[in-house]
Amino acid sequence: MFRKKETKVTHLYPDCALLTDLYELTMLQSYFDCGMNEPATFELFVRKLPAQRNFLMAAGLELVLDYLCDLRFTDVRLEMLARTGRFSAAFLRSLESLRFTGSVYAMAEGTVFFPDEPILRITAPLREAQLVESRVMNLVHYSTLVASKAARCVLAAPGKQLVDFGLRRAHGAEAGILSARASYLAGFSGTATLQAGLDFHIPMFGTMAHSFVQAHQDEGEAFEHFVRSQPENAHLLIDTYDTEIAAKKVVALSKRLAAEKMTIKGVRIDSGDLSIHAQKVRCILDEGGLDAVTILVSGNLDEWRIEKLVHAQAPIDGFGIGTRMNTSADAPYLDCAYKLTQYAGRPRRKRSEGKATLPGVKQVFRTHGAEGKLAWDALVLEDERHAGVPLLQPVMIDGQRLCDRLTLDVMRQHAQRELLSLPERIAALNPSNEPYRVDISERLVDLARELDSMQSAH
Repeated sequence: MFRKKETKVTHLYPDCALLTDLYELTMLQSYFDCGMNEPATFELFVRKLPAQRNFLMAAGLELVLDYLCDLRFTDVRLEMLARTGRFSAAFLRSLESLRFTGSVYAMAEGTVFFPDEPILRITAPLREAQLVESRVMNLVHYSTLVASKAARCVLAAPGKQLVDFGLRRAHGAEAGILSARASYLAGFSGTATLQAGLDFHIPMFGTMAHSFVQAHQDEGEAFEHFVRSQPENAHLLIDTYDTEIAAKKVVALSKRLAAEKMTIKGVRIDSGDLSIHAQKVRCILDEGGLDAVTILVSGNLDEWRIEKLVHAQAPIDGFGIGTRMNTSADAPYLDCAYKLTQYAGRPRRKRSEGKATLPGVKQVFRTHGAEGKLAWDALVLEDERHAGVPLLQPVMIDGQRLCDRLTLDVMRQHAQRELLSLPERIAALNPSNEPYRVDISERLVDLARELDSMQSAH
């Protein structure tokens, strides 16, 4: 049904060179004037977890690699920059040939991670590594934000169907499409967003709107029209007027259509006490011989409401989840950063109050314990030997991808394994009293102290 390789999607922002902060270009002008363009390493990490999180899930890497592969300044963009009067003609000419020629090490999409751990590391000539900061953060931040929220919904409803319903209240078209991608990666069953389904080969789901029922004089007639029009995908919205009466109409319609070998696949409830309605509807359907008809519920759902419905053993087969997931309503941003850690072969460290960084090129090693559960991580310098599995792996060298684009299904399988490996206290929705352990190596601590001493001396 779906192609095996995920395709590159460029219809939203095919030309991203100026999708950045102004200061990236003003710094590049200054670097150009000073002749500074030695190799630089920047690392992207999250400083701290949101209040209701025990872990985060990395996402957006493939989007970043596509962006880096396509990065260039067109004549039109250079003319736009020239008209600002902020940049010299010589500098603008130098941008004509700019391409990303650096290397990228990253955690695989779907990997769970914790504060201060770099999830992506870029090493490139200074102006290339600096220029890409804003868009790289933009892609990774949002995808990771949504994947992390969606993963909590997956943990709250094991074995249930979860469908992304978020486009209509997403913060723009790109957010709607990328949230569908990120939620599927994290374990959702599919999306209602058509463009995302087609672009990323995500299974697509859809029922009907209340307006379809209202447009008909009779609710039962609306149901019949829809089933006849969509005989392979007959899912009916039954709460426009009276939910239980509508369920009885579904039973009656099913009996009439049985002779024509037409079946109703499922019903959706979008309002009221979802648990009580689901119980009553389930009884009506079962008594009418429709035990195979599924019940999907929607309406401002998040992991907390889902967990409550699951614990109440409400007879619900699936959940449509939109606004609260793709806006990550309880934690709508991550305290993420993209910081210089080495330039011209020398480690660099920011000492700003409350925002200090760790210097040097780093690696994250992960150790698993009993039954494959995560035990602890170690944050070390890249050349240190350490037990465990190194999480940052090369994905791009000298501006070239090292392997074919992975399918979302492969990433999704990895994400599922990651969630299964979480200790119970970390997988829980409530904040753990015992945060996940991340050790920082002595060499890394000593290097930070050494740099602090040197900077203080100057």
